[in-house]
Amino acid sequence: MCGILAVLGCAADKRGRVLELSRRLKHRGPDWSGLRQVGDCYLSHQRLAIIDPASGDQPLYNEDRSVVVTVNGEIYNHEHLRTQLSASGHSFRTGSDCEVIAHLYEEHGEGFVDMLDGVFSFVLLDTRNEGASSFMAARDAIGVTPLYIGWGVDGSVWISSEMKALHDECEHFEIFPPGHLYSSKSGDFSRWYNPPWYDHDVIPSVPYDPLALRTAFEKAVTKRLMTDVPFGVLLSGGLDSSLVAAVAVRHLAGTAAARRWGTKLHSFCVGLEGSPDLKAAREVAEHLGTLHHEFCFTVQDGIDAVEDVIYHTETYDVTTVRASTPMFLMSRKIKSLGVKMVISGEGSDEIFGGYLYFHKAPNKEELHRETCRKIKALHQYDCMRANKATSAWGLEARVPFLDKDFINHAMAIDPDWKMIRPDLGRIEKWVLRKAFDDGEQPFLPKHILYRQKEQFSDGVGYSWIDGLKDHAASNVSDKMLSNAKFIFPHNTPTTKEAYYYRMIFERLFPQKPAILTVPGGPSVACSTAKAVEWDAHWSGNLDPSGRAALGVHLAAYHHGDQQQQNNTPASMAAGAKKARTMSKLTTTPPGVTIEG
Repeated sequence: MCGILAVLGCAADKRGRVLELSRRLKHRGPDWSGLRQVGDCYLSHQRLAIIDPASGDQPLYNEDRSVVVTVNGEIYNHEHLRTQLSASGHSFRTGSDCEVIAHLYEEHGEGFVDMLDGVFSFVLLDTRNEGASSFMAARDAIGVTPLYIGWGVDGSVWISSEMKALHDECEHFEIFPPGHLYSSKSGDFSRWYNPPWYDHDVIPSVPYDPLALRTAFEKAVTKRLMTDVPFGVLLSGGLDSSLVAAVAVRHLAGTAAARRWGTKLHSFCVGLEGSPDLKAAREVAEHLGTLHHEFCFTVQDGIDAVEDVIYHTETYDVTTVRASTPMFLMSRKIKSLGVKMVISGEGSDEIFGGYLYFHKAPNKEELHRETCRKIKALHQYDCMRANKATSAWGLEARVPFLDKDFINHAMAIDPDWKMIRPDLGRIEKWVLRKAFDDGEQPFLPKHILYRQKEQFSDGVGYSWIDGLKDHAASNVSDKMLSNAKFIFPHNTPTTKEAYYYRMIFERLFPQKPAILTVPGGPSVACSTAKAVEWDAHWSGNLDPSGRAALGVHLAAYHHGDQQQQNNTPASMAAGAKKARTMSKLTTTPPGVTIEG
């Protein structure tokens, strides 16, 4: 992923300042820097070269350079679009997949965005009307690529891949909404992405077709094998990353990437010594025959990196910091091996109701609405983590589960098939598992295909989260936490861990708009606030770890774990009372079976 910064309509010459701020994004694109100034508008770019490394430097242009665009992303159908545009008389300067954007705008105006199959954030400047330049900006459907927009007191508009490049210059700034475009002609946003599932009150009714679902996912993975640089897959040994790896292995032969880099797929895993993920990933790698790389870290390694992680991810959300830290450490190791792109498994749990709290979904309607809420919020959680934790070291992460076509297919399935039904032998994400349960040509061993959901921050080793909590408890006193509502009136932290992350965040990003970019509200095992209502006991156990899914997770928190979470005399007394209630739910419900 690259880094973009656009400053549009400045009242004074800001070329030097734009160059300075753009350098704050150089970690995202260490391969080249570009800047185009047209009057009072500046489009800058920090490039991570994945497609056409030799000639694809940005900004990019149309034939006479009257349309200029700076892009962060990958356009997977660019060859098809090039063919269409060439037939209409357009000519191209580079082999960059993103160059089609300038020509599509020439051909179709601002209405071309839905023609793009890929992930992207871009700013396009149209200078064809002398003295009356206009611009537009757009972000991909789900928000896989990060983007922020801000406004200066001089009337300027600032658009950047990360908040750190604009927060010092803008009177107000906010997250650029996914699936939207902003046009200077209207001075406002409009939504270009309008899938049927976006109205979560419309419950889909398409029958489940395992083969069709499998085919849709295989297409999503294979199109992401488009690369001119070394690549691999992130492999935790869980269902999602294992399926990504299995499909990539099966389809790699015969691709241009295989001709350049060979048919042996590299896989990467991170964890504490002896963690569940390391063991499971090793087994999957052996089954698939990948060239596997394991990276071990210690709790202290992670703690030492937390401030850097918060700086790069630009969040104080607890579960994001927990999960981003191992990914941040692993990404540095991967980049040191010369790899520039990895394929990862984010998004499956949101689409298929895979988080363990979905065991308590009361009916198919509520399950579907929750999956819709989760997908719409992904840009503030897993998309942001996967993108920024890897981009911190100039590594690109691609996420096939969030392919636009695949999401539309999966979200059209009657949600009754996604319901967790122990009486029918259906565990979480059963529809996905069943689609790849091929007895003749197995994608994965059965016990991996039916492994229980493990959140990334848990799977790297349970002592990772416990260590974070202990460290936070040593830095945040009971008195500090008791005054949290006065110090942090918005999204008030309720735990010492949350307080600790918030202190670091506000030191790095002190502006109020920065604080408002981070979501809040109660959550259990990564649920939305609405889903907390599904179980009355959850309101007393609001922790984003999967182990907080009491009665579901095989290693659910017990009384001792609750003490370790809080670690103060006052909270221990309160925790003992909670634990007596929680202990009633710590056994797996009758009929739930986890194979393997």
